[in-house]
Amino acid sequence: MHIAIAGNIGSGKTTLTGLLSKHFKWQAQYEDVDTNPYLESFYEDMRRWSFNLQVYFLNSRFRQVVDIRKRTKSVIQDRTIYEDAYIFAPNLHAMGLMTTRDFENYSSLFELMSSFIQPPDLLIYLRASVPTLVNQIQKRGRDYENSIRLDYLKSLNDRYENWIETYIAGKLLVIEVDNLNFQKNAEDLGLIIEKINAEINGLF
Repeated sequence: MHIAIAGNIGSGKTTLTGLLSKHFKWQAQYEDVDTNPYLESFYEDMRRWSFNLQVYFLNSRFRQVVDIRKRTKSVIQDRTIYEDAYIFAPNLHAMGLMTTRDFENYSSLFELMSSFIQPPDLLIYLRASVPTLVNQIQKRGRDYENSIRLDYLKSLNDRYENWIETYIAGKLLVIEVDNLNFQKNAEDLGLIIEKINAEINGLF
């Protein structure tokens, strides 16, 4: 079984991936952030590095999905390949931070790759307001994220909502995280686990 967690920067994907992996004994597949050679450069100069960053993520996540489908154990994935293609890359293009030529090239690559992969069996979307995102980003204290603009986060949030509204590739569970603290509150985590169990039982 392939479960994936989607959500904006700072929504709690990585934290929840770890907690659910531990609870359900699923293998965790994390986003390639710490070893990404473009991420820091991207936040310093988005226009210059946007295409490189998105192609790197596209390649990394395509390899992840191919690997996940080969495994015999259930896997929970931190962020999906679809978020790059439907949210981050189009947003960079719309903001004038990725040229039309690069965006069309990127989109063509994604179309080809997506024809070879299956969507997750369950997609969990973490919905968070911009103030919640900013608070969580500040808490984790990554230096390169200090320059993230509010309008950038809001634009991403709007695109996430549009994507989720039209998502029909598989089962979808939306979790409102503004009033949850699943990292420190066992009850909040328990509520999420209950909802996931209900969705998983419906898969079989």
